[in-house]
Amino acid sequence: MDALDLARWQFGIITVYHFLFVPITIGMSALVAGLQTAWVRTGKEHYLRATKFWGKLFLINFAMGVVTGIVQEFQFGMNWSDYSRFVGDIFGAPLAIEGLLAFFLESTFLGLWIFGWDRLPRKVHLATIWLASAGTLLSAYFILAANSWMQHPVGFEVNTESGRAELHSIWAVLTNSTTLVTFPHTITACFLTGGAVLLAVSAWHLKRRNQVEVFRPSLKLGAWVVLIAGVGVLITGDLQARIMTEQQPMKMAAAEALYDTSKPASFSIFTIGSLDGDEELASVRIPSLLSFMATGSPSGEVEGINNLQTEYAEKYGPGDYKPYVPVTYWSFRLMIGFGGLAVLVALAALWATRRGRAPTNRWLWLAAIASIGMPLAANSFGWIFTEMGRQPWSVFGVLKTADSVSPSVGAGTVATSLIVLTVLYGVLAVVEVGLFVRYARAGAPAVEEHTDDPDRPLAFAY
Repeated sequence: MDALDLARWQFGIITVYHFLFVPITIGMSALVAGLQTAWVRTGKEHYLRATKFWGKLFLINFAMGVVTGIVQEFQFGMNWSDYSRFVGDIFGAPLAIEGLLAFFLESTFLGLWIFGWDRLPRKVHLATIWLASAGTLLSAYFILAANSWMQHPVGFEVNTESGRAELHSIWAVLTNSTTLVTFPHTITACFLTGGAVLLAVSAWHLKRRNQVEVFRPSLKLGAWVVLIAGVGVLITGDLQARIMTEQQPMKMAAAEALYDTSKPASFSIFTIGSLDGDEELASVRIPSLLSFMATGSPSGEVEGINNLQTEYAEKYGPGDYKPYVPVTYWSFRLMIGFGGLAVLVALAALWATRRGRAPTNRWLWLAAIASIGMPLAANSFGWIFTEMGRQPWSVFGVLKTADSVSPSVGAGTVATSLIVLTVLYGVLAVVEVGLFVRYARAGAPAVEEHTDDPDRPLAFAY
């Protein structure tokens, strides 16, 4: 492989790895804040124990997300210097706002929340976790605005003399139609992920009859969040598919391996054929579903890969404008499949625990515990689909990925950093999973009485 292929692999590994932690952080921050709100309002001890238990797991995940996210920034300068030079004026603006506003907001108030137990008034302390949670949402918005500009570039002009894209309207970037549909879709997926963490860990404890007074409410809360967020993901995903079809029709065509324009177009749940989907031997299809997803009408026309290839070649010049169809096709289905499976498990858990029941079915417990990985897989395949489906563009219609890589960085250098970072991330994964499992198995802490002595040393709440 050459430097471009290695750089793409490195970007994919680091991005997908980092995004394992992001949705858990966003989803759990709001759920922890909600549990603490319930404790402040009711004074019930099990809400306080739940807050501290889930808060500890949230903090472990947050720390790992920060560590892995820092590498993302350096990666643009090291492997993608031509990209950074071309889009820096635009791409840097939302990322700078994210760092100076959103990250400082979440990190500052999260620090106050960690060390403010029994030192700040209850309602003030509660406000700190809600502000930290708001910071995670703001951070997500600005980062998604930057990524959405790569999908649908707006508010800029290319300076032909300097060979750079110059920002003309930050407002256009922040209100990009792609951002406005991507943000709610991503955030509802984050809540689905956070709810699945509560559902899975609570199921593990309840299967062993551990601390039922804490984990039964947590399981029901997690299941309801997964169910409601799943509906939100479905609705926002439908809106996003239509915007995507307008802006990047090739991506939608590749998602179905649709080579010839079709009206109406069916959606294949499963297909057996050639690897690139050009030849089909057998498939299970839902008539008109792709047309509805893409256009909102069951009889809508969906352009095919061959037609779009001809159109793009005329518009952008000679070249291959088709993404790698097998990855795009299957990542789209795996994203939908794993997300839907998590919702079904949550629905089954709610039904089995209704009216105080304690489910005894072993397979239900196993499915509930395994549900922690389902949204994570759905999120990962969703990002793979989003980025791979845009190829060969790094900025759609403006800058190709092949023109974005650092020209002075050789394959050996990229391979070395790829191996080192992959090994390092593997070690971090062992540390993260070890800490998460250790404290998850420990259960909710007992409520301790604290002295009001103002001279006692500042201590971490846990």
